[in-house]
Amino acid sequence: MTLVLPFDNSYAQLPPRFYTRQNAVPVREPRLVAWNASLAAYLGIDGGGDAETLARIFAGNEAPEGATPLAQVYAGHQFGGFSPQLGDGRALLLGEVVDSHGQRRDIQLKGSGPTPYSRMGDGRAWLGPVLREYVVSEAMHALGLPTTRALAAVTTGERVYREPGALPGAVLTRVASSHIRVGTFQYFAARRDLDGLRALCDHAIARHCPDVDGPAGLLSEVIDRQARLVAGWLAVGFIHGVMNTDNTTISGETIDYGPCAFMDSYHPQTVYSSIDAHGRYAYDNQAHVIVWNMAQFATALVPLMPDQDAAIEGFTALVHAMPERIEAEWRRVFAAKIGIAEAGEEDAALAGDLLARMAEGRADFTNTFRALIEGGARDQFLDPAAFDAWEARWRARLAREADPEAVMRAANPAFIPRNHRVEQMIEAAVGGDLKPFERLMDVLSHPYDDQPDAADLRRPPAASEVVHATFCGT
Repeated sequence: MTLVLPFDNSYAQLPPRFYTRQNAVPVREPRLVAWNASLAAYLGIDGGGDAETLARIFAGNEAPEGATPLAQVYAGHQFGGFSPQLGDGRALLLGEVVDSHGQRRDIQLKGSGPTPYSRMGDGRAWLGPVLREYVVSEAMHALGLPTTRALAAVTTGERVYREPGALPGAVLTRVASSHIRVGTFQYFAARRDLDGLRALCDHAIARHCPDVDGPAGLLSEVIDRQARLVAGWLAVGFIHGVMNTDNTTISGETIDYGPCAFMDSYHPQTVYSSIDAHGRYAYDNQAHVIVWNMAQFATALVPLMPDQDAAIEGFTALVHAMPERIEAEWRRVFAAKIGIAEAGEEDAALAGDLLARMAEGRADFTNTFRALIEGGARDQFLDPAAFDAWEARWRARLAREADPEAVMRAANPAFIPRNHRVEQMIEAAVGGDLKPFERLMDVLSHPYDDQPDAADLRRPPAASEVVHATFCGT
């Protein structure tokens, strides 16, 4: 059977120095392990395709008609240090489709073989990180947060080698509004390539925010998107783990689920990423880091402005205003988590006080907020009296709300992709059992529902199950 992808490619029309055209490196024995049929329909991908056809296409063995496979080049600050050339070291943009809402979407293979930007890597991925990104990105979508999405996962029939040894190879098909990053702008700015920088800026504006006016308008729009995104991460206890500028998109989507994790017990300085030795990207630092990243974006845009001194002054004002923008988003989302529809200053203090008590009492982040609806929140604390003292003030405040339970139900998921469950799922999949993966996908597709049959997936890890570190898998 054939599979029709209605490609309408625009990035491939940019100058050749934006990318390297190449095909994926074929794999020995592609086998489809996951296919997101509802996303495919949303993207207008038609023709069905049997499992073998899907496996060949989304392993990279067969390029669909209209595809223009290319590896994008970009730069980026990685943990604060600037790398003037990075790029897609193990990914290929197949092309773009226009979805059912008229929005342009990239379709990218991740793990499709080496490119000129692989930096001594093998260009491959193994099954664990592929399924982790599949599960977590789709969970983020169901939670209502902007994110790249997963269309397909294919095993390759080949082994890749990482620190644990030989592991089953796999390829992920990722869908995004685009893969344009802050680091893409930095690449051209670092080379003083004004023509390339201008072409990129015009392309990004046309694609993502056609109503804004020039680089200043683009900067303002991206700042707003990133402020909303990071506040959303904080609201669900998400820690990205590698908030480098090459992992910060212009679209405002979460991208590159490497050593990401959701918190179990709450602490503001929680870190999981094995490569974040100094906690640069800890949970509570994410709001500060995104401001720093936007300062780098602003710096890259300055050369496009006719009056650069005035641009520096204006751009600096936009970046300096960003913490207040994030704070406003934080107040809104955390007020909703405690049942308050319209947040005031005192409501931010009330939410902050609960978080402080949760950190001291080692309360589970997700279960504590959900238990505000269901009852039993005090049982999440080592010392329940700490919650009791807060609860009285909270109840008094809720008396002024029309329907606090509805507000909390919309803001507090019952289910997140808990780290130990993800690791158990990966272990089972490597052993050939995909049932835990399929169950996680089913439950996490509607995380705000009660789902009593899945109560075990709400349980925090036992001491022997705690995941202390997560890894990027490259």
